Amino acid sequence: MKRYLPWIVGGIAVLALVAALAWMLFERQGLKEENQELQELRELAELDKQEMENDYERLTVQYGEMISQINNDSLIAQLTQEQLRTQQLLKELKEVKTTDAREITRLKKELETVRAVLRDYIRQVDSLNQVNQQLVAENDRVKDELAQSNQANAGLRQEKQNLTEKVAIAAQLDATNISMTILNKRGKVTKKMKDCKTIQVNFTIARNVTAANGNRTLYVRIQTPAGSVLTEGTFPYENRQLEYSMKRVVEYAGEELPVTANWQVGEYLEGGEYRVSIFSDGNMIGTRTFTFK
Repeated sequence: MKRYLPWIVGGIAVLALVAALAWMLFERQGLKEENQELQELRELAELDKQEMENDYERLTVQYGEMISQINNDSLIAQLTQEQLRTQQLLKELKEVKTTDAREITRLKKELETVRAVLRDYIRQVDSLNQVNQQLVAENDRVKDELAQSNQANAGLRQEKQNLTEKVAIAAQLDATNISMTILNKRGKVTKKMKDCKTIQVNFTIARNVTAANGNRTLYVRIQTPAGSVLTEGTFPYENRQLEYSMKRVVEYAGEELPVTANWQVGEYLEGGEYRVSIFSDGNMIGTRTFTFK
């Protein structure tokens, strides 16, 4: 037994050494796995922080876009204040470490608050926008309502431009029932241009409660088959001077208004197609073509 005792002691020592080495390897593997897990958590935290920064930047841009599209001083001041607050929170987020869980949580809650405030302002803008659209249907108060709305408008600039164009179109006069009659030297209707001594043009200014009341200058333009114009004078039209045949000044009160204009013929007029066009306030408000022998 004594002869084998050294071998037994040596075996125990070897087993102890193997066990110690195994334990060290196990500890190292566990530490490695723990470090890997911590690294993954850090990466997730960094990604979450980057996503929050992107959200803050998008919200800052949205505030800027809203400010550029409205002309309400009070609302612009409020939006500017919220934009500055959002930029400050973004600065704080960029400076905070990902390991500062308490600060990250606070900034995440602030981000939700910023989103909620922005949604509330968007609802205000939409509400003002709806009010603007309703103003188009107002008759004689359209222009005043539109001016007031423009001062408090929080809608898009393009929409305001469209509303203005609609109001201008609605306010234009409209010439209807246009007729051209040729009269002989006795004032009787004739069918032949060779007998014509007077050209009589009749038309009606249609009813329009949107148009402004007051004196209006109407220009009647008669173009001959040869393309020339029976000319009495000129008037401004689309950045140039246009020839007219007769001019009438009428008092318009929003209701239908019949108008007659005469041209005394002093030259030979050939048969063919004659075009009558009527203008007012820089717009052509009616035109029609007539054929005579």
